[in-house]
Amino acid sequence: MNMKFKKLLLKILKIKSITGKPNGNERVLSISMEFLKGFHFRKFVNKETPSLLFYNNFPKSKKFKIILNAHLDVVPGNKNQFVPKVVGDRLYARGAYDMKSSAIVMMSVFKDIAKKVNYPLALQLVTDEEIGGFNGTKYQIDKGIGADFVISGESTNFQVNNEAKGIIWIKVSYEGKTAHGARPWEGDNAIQKINRFVDRMNKLFPVANKPVWRTTQNLAKIETANTTINKVPGDCSALFDIRYVSSDKNEVLNKIRKIMLPNMNLEVIMDEPSQFTSSNNYFINKLSKSIQKNLAKSVELVSYHGGSDVRHYDRVGISGVCFGPLGGGLHSESEWISVKSLQLYYNTLGDFLLSLNTLREE
Repeated sequence: MNMKFKKLLLKILKIKSITGKPNGNERVLSISMEFLKGFHFRKFVNKETPSLLFYNNFPKSKKFKIILNAHLDVVPGNKNQFVPKVVGDRLYARGAYDMKSSAIVMMSVFKDIAKKVNYPLALQLVTDEEIGGFNGTKYQIDKGIGADFVISGESTNFQVNNEAKGIIWIKVSYEGKTAHGARPWEGDNAIQKINRFVDRMNKLFPVANKPVWRTTQNLAKIETANTTINKVPGDCSALFDIRYVSSDKNEVLNKIRKIMLPNMNLEVIMDEPSQFTSSNNYFINKLSKSIQKNLAKSVELVSYHGGSDVRHYDRVGISGVCFGPLGGGLHSESEWISVKSLQLYYNTLGDFLLSLNTLREE
């Protein structure tokens, strides 16, 4: 690992900056502030969740040309995963792939490039992406922070992720009528009504048995208060996890309401936006040229079934993508990152940022 950011990377990988654990997250942010000492920054805290925004110049509009977005929180892991281990080209550790390695590269690029560009550039370090990013990235956006384009360092194996599905969680409930199990005609079986609705959902959004780029649904849970066999259940509810493509974002709930039976109730538990940035986007084209130049490969745009913090920018009309180095084992005990790819990632990001110096401020 002949890289100037090796020491910082290994130090941060050892810290248990688990989502929702303030001490670990404060530690990684403190180390980041020390590494970027001399740069202006703002600290945000919402619901005990800290995040930072470093910048070269702070525009009056709070809108930067580019924001590099990275999260330093990780999902839980066993203690051995917080002892980084290098085997050949692979660095194994919790957060190596998702996404402390990318974050350290972004920090290094910002440190070396921020004073060489002629436009407002920011680096966003957050600590709650693994649980939705509502108190980090979204909170900063709610406070007015914006950009022309955002790159999240989520590892993508050097592909460019310009589209991701949105998320809708719903609870559909039905109140029937209880009766003795021997006299079902005197009751209104709520479970059977919910079963009819489930059948309609399966026809509306067929259950996927392979990767498909269309709106999908997963029946996650069916609940009833009934605990006895000799009773007609008077209540029942079903919970669904729906992942929708961007073209369906305004239609999903309307379609569901049309197939509901009389007296059914719909509760929206979560409604998170999809992510979509056109392949013709100016910044994607500039990033593509830097990828071709530094990685000697054609650019591959990919769509993801899961979301990232980029969706919070999409919510307010700001374009963005995920772009990160090579690795694997997401959230597993064998999570790893390619060491060689980190220098290539550094070179590509730096080249991209410098290539934008030709842009004139509005």
